[in-house]
Amino acid sequence: MINVQNFNANIAEKTPRQIFAKVPGVFVYDMDGSGNQTNISTRGLDPHRGWEFNIRRNGAITNSDIYGYPASHYSMPMEAVERIEMARGTGALQYGAQFGGMLNYVAKKPDSTQAISFESVNSIGSFGLLSTYNAISGKLGKFQYRAYYSKRVSNGYRDNGRTTYDAQSMMLVYKPTEQLMFTAELSRSNYIYQIPGPLTDSMFYAKPRQSTRSRNYFNPEIWVPSLRMDLKLNSSTYVAWTNSAVLGYRNSVQFDKPAIVVDAINPITLEYAPRQVDIDNFNSYTSELRLLHRYSLFNLESALATGVQYINNDLHRQQLGKGTTGTDFDLSLSTPGWGRDMHFKTQNIAFFAENKFQVLPHLSVSPGARFEVGESVMSGDISYYDAVEVPNSIKHNFPLLGINSEYQFNKSYSLYAGWSQAYRPVIFKDIVPASVYEKVDKNLKDAYGYNLEAGFRGNSKSLRWDVGVFRLLYNNRLGSLATYDENGVFYLYRTNIGNSVTEGAEIFVEYGIKVYRNFSVSVFTSTAFFNGRYLDAQIRSGDTNISVNGNKIESVPDVISRNGVTLSTNDASISFLYSYTGETFADALNTKTPSANGAVGLVPAYGLLDINSSFKISNKVIVRLNVNNVTNKQYFTKRPSFYPGPGIWTSDGRSVNITLGFAL
Repeated sequence: MINVQNFNANIAEKTPRQIFAKVPGVFVYDMDGSGNQTNISTRGLDPHRGWEFNIRRNGAITNSDIYGYPASHYSMPMEAVERIEMARGTGALQYGAQFGGMLNYVAKKPDSTQAISFESVNSIGSFGLLSTYNAISGKLGKFQYRAYYSKRVSNGYRDNGRTTYDAQSMMLVYKPTEQLMFTAELSRSNYIYQIPGPLTDSMFYAKPRQSTRSRNYFNPEIWVPSLRMDLKLNSSTYVAWTNSAVLGYRNSVQFDKPAIVVDAINPITLEYAPRQVDIDNFNSYTSELRLLHRYSLFNLESALATGVQYINNDLHRQQLGKGTTGTDFDLSLSTPGWGRDMHFKTQNIAFFAENKFQVLPHLSVSPGARFEVGESVMSGDISYYDAVEVPNSIKHNFPLLGINSEYQFNKSYSLYAGWSQAYRPVIFKDIVPASVYEKVDKNLKDAYGYNLEAGFRGNSKSLRWDVGVFRLLYNNRLGSLATYDENGVFYLYRTNIGNSVTEGAEIFVEYGIKVYRNFSVSVFTSTAFFNGRYLDAQIRSGDTNISVNGNKIESVPDVISRNGVTLSTNDASISFLYSYTGETFADALNTKTPSANGAVGLVPAYGLLDINSSFKISNKVIVRLNVNNVTNKQYFTKRPSFYPGPGIWTSDGRSVNITLGFAL
């Protein structure tokens, strides 16, 4: 659990390496540094928009379509967050089937001490950053309320990297009795990001802040309504029922070509080339009923957590539209019709139960199970594809089991171990052929595997630690193979290409001591070691297939280490954070020499220094000063194979932010 309000991180731009610094092994994909999205992963998974996590806001799922497009396009302002809860490994089975686990952003609660209160957090910084967050809150009889408005603009570190962001939320709580509470929320986030385009290696090393595109834009507008009932049946039994939805769009208009293709005015037409317009329309609905019951067994307290989750989603995807030749954000089509106009509909029901048996006063064992039953059905039109070949359906029928145990030596430290199965459904992009030269396996299998872990954790007066090892098996990875039809014609075949395994160690140690009166010092290390490899896998290379057994998994470094020191008094603190990420490969072939367009090649290791400080002017006023990437390290974190385009995406250099927060 990360208490966002009690540290000095750069929350205006949601810098993930600072916010998740004390979670060992968090891989950060810095696609743009203006705080639009949080792209993270753990244990060697894919960090793209956190889509290996079941991501929630106050318990309501925010993944755009957990079965069709599991990325979370919803972007909550960090100023509105009280804490972040992360349940991974064997602790996450009851929340969903995802390999990465559950990530829950818990918003600040209404102020129950007065009828109205006001909070404002305002930031100004490098690259044209201006950010404001304003919230009102209070209590009127049996009702409590909280509402906020957030606005942020930034020119971005790179040329043509401007962002305009706004978000709103309203929360109304009605508590008719001490045992019953209803919470209604309506939240929205919206931003337009001007995409500066990918770079080649030579471009990056010559001028990392340059842009190859000025007409590309990305715009997700997402609404998350929810209604929750919390009912305390008695002192031992608690029921929660959450109904929520994710509604909105993921829009983009781009000249979608590699960096080596220049976006220039045609000397004959005196116009730019038409851009490509893509629109995803999300209609995702979830109802989740949960029960927690504590009971006595052999004079020891045990606990049962159980429930049912129903999901009904319809993802309407319209792609390959012929857009305008203009330069601004414009989703209109110059020619009616779409190259792809499709629906991906999913209905799924999951039953879950986990029981903590207190076997001995110091030993607990918690078996759990989750049963997923559902189906995803694809339909629609693809202009370049035989209509008979388009429809596809994938059934999701999985029993998922898990068990974990903990031996508590005393209140200060314990040993734990566990094993839990997980799966990742075949998503929309996996079954849509990219061209007429590609075919999709009609019998694609969902990825499945398990998390296995063991560790030792504890805390004393001045020392906290959690040291563990893990193994994550990921079967049925998806990719493309080279194939020939009966006439000898070459085509790409999208299918399951093999398996992978990531093993490693996760180490967190923090030591804090009061040096003199109100002056304290704390130091920590949050370090993870990885060995991520392919097993029994092959992929296409040219017109042949090559075994990649033993090759490293993309974007899985050997080590990620974050180390910090904080000096603090009652009214001020300053933190120094050094983050190191080892080198990674961009493709399963482990290509070292960069390609001409920068799409594959080695991603060099990098180390970053951040200095964050806060000064308490009074009980109601606080000032923060953040210096990010102090040494102005020029680096990049990934060479993406799809959005926002193959090539190098420069991460941010040095920046300075000043934040003023106050409450009335």
